[in-house]
Amino acid sequence: MLKSKTFVKKTRSGGVMKIVREHYLRDDIWCGSEVCTECKQESTALQRDPCMESNLCSYPHYVIPDTNVVLHQIDVLEDQVIRNVIILQTVLAEVRHRSAPIYKRLKDIVHEKEKNFYTFTNEHHRETFIEREPGESANDRNDRAIRVAAKWYSEHLKKSESDTDPLKVVLLTNDQGNKQKAEESGLLVYKCEEYIKSLIGNPELVDRLALSNDDKNDITSSKVLFPEHLPLSRIQAGLKNGTFLQGTFRASRDNYLEATVFVQGEGEDSTEVLIQGLQNLNRSVYQDVVAVQLLPRDQWVAPSSVVLQDEGAAKDDNEEEGEEEKELRVSAAEAARKPTGRVVGIIKRNWRPFCGMLNASIIKESTRHLFTPADRRIPRIRIETRQADALAGQRIMVAIDGWPKHSRYPNGHFVRTLGSAGDKETEQQVLLLEHDVPHQAFSQAVLSFLPTMPWEITPEVMVNREDLRSLTVCSVDPPGCTDIDDALHCRELDNGNLEVGVHIADVSHFIRPGNAMDKEAANRGTTVYLCGKRIDMVPELLSSNLCSLRSNVERLAFSCIWEINHEAEILKTRFTKSVIKSKASLTYAEAQMRIDDTTQTDDITKNLRGLNKLAKILKKHRILKGALTLSSLEVRFHIDSETHDPIDLQTKELMETNSMVEEFMLLANISVAQKIFDEFPDCAMLRKHPAPPPSNYDILLKAAKSKAVEIHTDSAKALADSLDVARVDGFPYFNTLLRILATRCMMQAVYFCSGMDSDFHHYGLASPIYTHFTSPIRRYADIIVHRLLAVAIAADKTYPDLMDKQKQSALSNNLNYRHKMSQYAQRASVAFHTQLFFKSRGILNEEGFVLFVRKNAIIVLIPKFGLEGTVFFDSKNKAAPTVVFDEEGPSLTVEQHIFHIFDRVIVTISLDASNIQHQKIRMSLIEPVIPGVSVSAPEVEPLTKKPRLDR
Repeated sequence: MLKSKTFVKKTRSGGVMKIVREHYLRDDIWCGSEVCTECKQESTALQRDPCMESNLCSYPHYVIPDTNVVLHQIDVLEDQVIRNVIILQTVLAEVRHRSAPIYKRLKDIVHEKEKNFYTFTNEHHRETFIEREPGESANDRNDRAIRVAAKWYSEHLKKSESDTDPLKVVLLTNDQGNKQKAEESGLLVYKCEEYIKSLIGNPELVDRLALSNDDKNDITSSKVLFPEHLPLSRIQAGLKNGTFLQGTFRASRDNYLEATVFVQGEGEDSTEVLIQGLQNLNRSVYQDVVAVQLLPRDQWVAPSSVVLQDEGAAKDDNEEEGEEEKELRVSAAEAARKPTGRVVGIIKRNWRPFCGMLNASIIKESTRHLFTPADRRIPRIRIETRQADALAGQRIMVAIDGWPKHSRYPNGHFVRTLGSAGDKETEQQVLLLEHDVPHQAFSQAVLSFLPTMPWEITPEVMVNREDLRSLTVCSVDPPGCTDIDDALHCRELDNGNLEVGVHIADVSHFIRPGNAMDKEAANRGTTVYLCGKRIDMVPELLSSNLCSLRSNVERLAFSCIWEINHEAEILKTRFTKSVIKSKASLTYAEAQMRIDDTTQTDDITKNLRGLNKLAKILKKHRILKGALTLSSLEVRFHIDSETHDPIDLQTKELMETNSMVEEFMLLANISVAQKIFDEFPDCAMLRKHPAPPPSNYDILLKAAKSKAVEIHTDSAKALADSLDVARVDGFPYFNTLLRILATRCMMQAVYFCSGMDSDFHHYGLASPIYTHFTSPIRRYADIIVHRLLAVAIAADKTYPDLMDKQKQSALSNNLNYRHKMSQYAQRASVAFHTQLFFKSRGILNEEGFVLFVRKNAIIVLIPKFGLEGTVFFDSKNKAAPTVVFDEEGPSLTVEQHIFHIFDRVIVTISLDASNIQHQKIRMSLIEPVIPGVSVSAPEVEPLTKKPRLDR
């Protein structure tokens, strides 16, 4: 049966186009129930046995939720208790249109066989399809379609039921109008909340219910605390006429009363608007897209130097403005002002389930409690739960339902328990969830595209490949590395020049465009390295075996080979798919020992010495061109093999071999970048590093000036040259500290599509063009670059998405996001293992240096452990000394002592576990001694930015 709809559409050129849409209806679509004798179905999802016992429905039944129930109660639907659910095509389509994340979660539930969810295509069933009536809204039409499908199911199942306990269908809706119409048509219908509360033996499900509007009003005060959010129509009009600005809300970690809104402009014309105070923040949550209105210039302020955390007992909704907000404004008024505004409306919420811990109410019988998120940028959330005692000391997940203007906190609901706080597995899961790191096991669909074992290199594979198995190729990596991406060779040619090859794992041979494994790798974007654990981008069979360039096994590679003279000048460059057989898999230390040991003269050692000699010249050339040599501390843990606890912590030492590998990876990346851009100027995936805006250097310039050192920031070369000569007599660590500060001034390097941008320059490397080619096992960007290069040298064929600059640009954005979150997850993992280390070590006294000063704190760097911690001085206690903060010169006066950036201090380091949610390393001042000063527990974070360049 065919339905068709005809309408006309105006084209861009002004013409009229007639469009006919055909809609096919069938009468052979299965109902999915195992009790049905009418449908000729091969398999069924819906069971006969009653899986859910209910006080309201004491008979076997199936459940049909409407769209809003799915959108707002997805956490309930995901629970294993909820089974035998019919998801209508109408509902699925609406959910897909309104929320992509919930749509994905719903699809995952449907694919879980044990859940017995069934998707019924009611829009193509002859008896359930309905036309939209004249004057009927799309929403009303869809509600009617859901009721019609529910009615059909009820009648259809009756035909197959002959016993006294027939199977029924229950419609769940929170829409009062829809409920009333369903009842009038004889349907069995309940509100979602009353149905869930009726389930026997599952009281915890009630906690998962998202709050309805009625519930939200019940738990808020009558006093209006926040301005009303403007409707979207007014926001859009304001954006159009320039009254409002649209941007992403970025809450501060250090001050819960302050945030910035990043407003994206054209090119470098982006701005940040400062927001201060609860009313101006106006119920915004980190990463929301908001509309802001700039305040008059005379109300502009500066970012506060006060560190404020929203801790302790819940603040009353009727509470007046506190001292914290007053202090915030006073301190901000002292410095240079920045564009300041207020949030007038929310354009898009970016809420997700948040990990954290419950702060139980002090009122014994209360079911209303505060949840404190692990991420300090997220506000505390008020939830209702009857499990407060059971959830004490547990890491849990909570979702936000809404934030009424009468409530000091957003309202939410319990989602699930993750495990005991402090447990290694639990904390690891928390940091993966909090940083949105995909970490589920690879699906069968993905694994089905792995090659069958045993795998071998066949004659067909050798077509268009060079056989380089005879070359003395070796790899140099960190100890314990199993995913070996790269290997090198160096040999002398007959003409006296040198041939150097960088051989990279040919991952793109195994991962073909568009299949399930390719899509999964594109979504993950990068391998995530945690302390003692690796979250692979590709299945382990590839990452640690078939793609890994291990020694003494034949492996497929993509080779970049240069002819180079002894002055490290490149004479020729070529690229080829190849087969190699590495002669050695060395660590940096092993390679360094071979180079330094003059008694060793084997081919591998000669190889390494030749590479090292060239690398030194290449590095010298790069630095002369203006490449930066910055610094940050990277720590390494020594893990106990049985308990997996850290038993030692030290900063990593870099050797010449680190730099040797670095130089040739950089050279390969630059060579490949030029090649793919020459061949595909519109769709090459490149990587750029923008120059920092001048304001980023303020803290560096002030710090250098405090020691009478001048730093020039006109260009990367000027910065590099001035850092090279920055010295202070009697302070050998000064230059390293200065380079650490310079690192903090840098912008993030990002992937981009060449056809969508005109600025390709990599500031840090002083290179006009750059990409990532050398790590395809752990970075998806490199796989795309391999595919582009393969097409460029006619070693593989192209496909549409590869040449689509819009899709390449969207892919780049995802890769940038995944890369950033991976770095944050790694940092969080190091922080947790640092806490474990100090928990076992007790109290230590160590030398440190003041890295920054704040209005009420100093931030101290401990070079030995790569730790950075904040030491707070209590200025609220009247008996405590006055704290004076000088904005012009970075100094802090406490009593008679003045702290400057880079001052040497001695601190006591220990673990403060008084707050199980936010355990921290306590750093207490020993030298200089300041009598009468109260020093509170600081937050300490390891420095984990990698010192190596953007290779």
